Amino acid sequence: MRRIGIVMMVLSLWSCNPSEGHRLDVSSPENKINVSFNVTEDGRPYYLTKFEGQVVIDTSYLGFEFKDAAALGKNLAIKNSKIATVNDTWQMPWGEQLDVVNNYTELSVELQETAAPNRLLNVVFRVFDDGVGFRYEFPEQEGFDSVEITEEHTQFNLTKDYKTFWIPGDWDIYEHLYNTTKLSEINALDYANHNDLAQTYIPVNAVNTPVTMVSDDGLHLSFHEAALVDYSGMTLKIDTETFNLECHLVGSKNHPYKVKRNVPFHTPWRTIQMTNNAPELIESNLIVNLNEPNKLGDVSWFKPMKYTGVWWEMHLGKSSWDYGMTQNMSTWTDTGGAHGKHGATTENVKRFIDFSAKNNIGGVLVEGWNTGWEHWIGFEDREGVFDFVTTYPDYDIDEVVRYGKEKGVDIIMHHETSAATETYTKQQDTAFALMKKYGMHTVKTGYVGKILPKGEYHHGQYMVNHYNNTVEKAATYEVAINAHEPIKATGLRRTYPNTISREGLRGQEFNAWSSDGGNPPEHLPIVAFTRMLAGPIDFTPGIFNIKFDAYKKDNQVNTTIAQQLALYVVIYSPIQMAADLVEHYEANPEAFQFIKDVGVDWETSKVLNGEVGDYVTIARKERETGHWFLGSITDENERSLTIQFDFLDDNQEYTANIYKDGQDAHWNDNPLALEIETRVIEKGDELTLNLAPGGGTAISILKK
Repeated sequence: MRRIGIVMMVLSLWSCNPSEGHRLDVSSPENKINVSFNVTEDGRPYYLTKFEGQVVIDTSYLGFEFKDAAALGKNLAIKNSKIATVNDTWQMPWGEQLDVVNNYTELSVELQETAAPNRLLNVVFRVFDDGVGFRYEFPEQEGFDSVEITEEHTQFNLTKDYKTFWIPGDWDIYEHLYNTTKLSEINALDYANHNDLAQTYIPVNAVNTPVTMVSDDGLHLSFHEAALVDYSGMTLKIDTETFNLECHLVGSKNHPYKVKRNVPFHTPWRTIQMTNNAPELIESNLIVNLNEPNKLGDVSWFKPMKYTGVWWEMHLGKSSWDYGMTQNMSTWTDTGGAHGKHGATTENVKRFIDFSAKNNIGGVLVEGWNTGWEHWIGFEDREGVFDFVTTYPDYDIDEVVRYGKEKGVDIIMHHETSAATETYTKQQDTAFALMKKYGMHTVKTGYVGKILPKGEYHHGQYMVNHYNNTVEKAATYEVAINAHEPIKATGLRRTYPNTISREGLRGQEFNAWSSDGGNPPEHLPIVAFTRMLAGPIDFTPGIFNIKFDAYKKDNQVNTTIAQQLALYVVIYSPIQMAADLVEHYEANPEAFQFIKDVGVDWETSKVLNGEVGDYVTIARKERETGHWFLGSITDENERSLTIQFDFLDDNQEYTANIYKDGQDAHWNDNPLALEIETRVIEKGDELTLNLAPGGGTAISILKK
């Protein structure tokens, strides 16, 4: 069902010398947030924002610099404006919830230069009760057919020195650990070099988004962008003395501009989430609401699922991606598996299919199935290395797919591009056609390495277009994309629902091979309130063998096993991997029962409590079954949290299977201590969760 309500008022303001008397004000539907817009005496456009009467974003200027054209940021006058109120509800084909309320007040402002060349520029604000989105629109106009933007000067002028949860404004990766400092203490340039990262480029003291902040009085802010299409990714340059943030677009070494567009066009939305508490940040739908409605129509060919796969064993060193080649890259010889460690064999994949079929798991990911892995990284010229249709001789794709269909298990395709974008673009039709032939509907893509063509970065306009074009191309073959080493999530999953998940953070694999101790216990309690605000995360949870003594004595997962279970609820994705080895699950069937039971597609999600970087508890109701699942995680500190089951249905009993930290559990000292308790609960009941250091609780709440 879709409910729509629109009220519009048009204000015409013809003025060559605007003053404070022409200030435009717009408030959110319940008047929690107010935005004021005006231009200065010399025609500089600016805005300021209040939350519950408190100035949060003080006078912040807007504008652009161009190549071979005068900057656009002064000598502007308000030509006219209009206000519209929208209140509708749309449905997610898959997601954290079914119904999404989209309720905002919109202010559209038309600006024009008061001197030649008299260019036009519009600024549009959408004000929700939990935040603000605004963007620029370059309307069709004479003498201004195209632009080459060298910088966008959007400011966010903060009034306080917020506690900030940030990663550096890297033009190539989002895989840094989060830092927690005062805004005034941010020094992103300290992180320009990192031994465990394949590539990194941080040109100025800037942060990547989402960046989340908390004030002493409990105001929570998060800055990001929505609907990033045919534009460069935005980092935020930090002025540590004035607390001013300013847009710093990702560039390129190949041309002097950062964005090139034909007029008319509009920019992505610049977003500011504002709430009184941390849980409401996660519950906000501001990012997806700022995107256009579904352009694909029916996408029922994609089914949210859990999956296993040939992946974690390679990170542990049990097996490898590559098969074995001769020194001549143009020819290769079957040597019986060369080193004998190849993971993507027909036999091994069938083992995962059998396990998945027995355990309510819908898919198996196969990495290392195609030729090219011997030369996929470390080579300057990687174009032409990967072939996305040719299998290694020990992988019979026909037999694997046939066997999967017999067992009711889908095969998830893998395309590692090694960031050689031209090779992948040329082969996409052939690769996706192969998937369609075999009835494969999901592919995990990868872009490890420096982008080819040389001089481009992962987050610049060139790659933004490559990622988005890949999604659109895949949709024509009924293929859904789970992108790794991606561009940031900006809510485009609403417009293109085959954009199902992505990495875009420091993932689980860092625990297997990083030299800095892996992801600390605070990592995911930060991620839930930062990266996860942007969209679904393919984090690959469910590691039971916490310490890797059989493979890598110096590496481990820095959580308890109970937290690994809780992550299936806390860290959202419509595809969730049971990432560990089959033998580790078979050795612990009691704990694995939660992974068998837990849902992946939700009717409702409730964030029951949380503080950024400390802990969070989320409950989600599964579509169709009406079962609930709860996950709670903490950082390195133990804590007790009391949960009220007020969200359950009236007059309904549930069987609660509680997977909790043992009394002496600890993320490092005793990570496998797990207790399982079963009880009957109903709406209004109360339960205290005792979380160990680095621990968690997972609960399946099944209708009786």
